Amino acid sequence: MTGKVVNLRQARKRRARAEKERRAEENRIRFGRTKAERNLSEALREKHVRHVDGHRREDDGE
Repeated sequence: MTGKVVNLRQARKRRARAEKERRAEENRIRFGRTKAERNLSEALREKHVRHVDGHRREDDGE
C-alpha cells in the first residue's frame, strides 16, 4: 500500500487560506458596497440636505 505523501504544514496553511477566503467572501457580501453605490448614497444625502435647507424659514429674531 502506497499513499500520497502529504506535507502537513502545507496542508494546514492551505486549509487556513481557504477558511480566510471564505470569511472574506462572507464579509464582502455582508458589508461591501461598490464605489458607485457609495457615491450615489452620498449624492442623494447631499441633495436631501440642500432640499431641506432650502425650505427653512428665516428667523425674524422674535
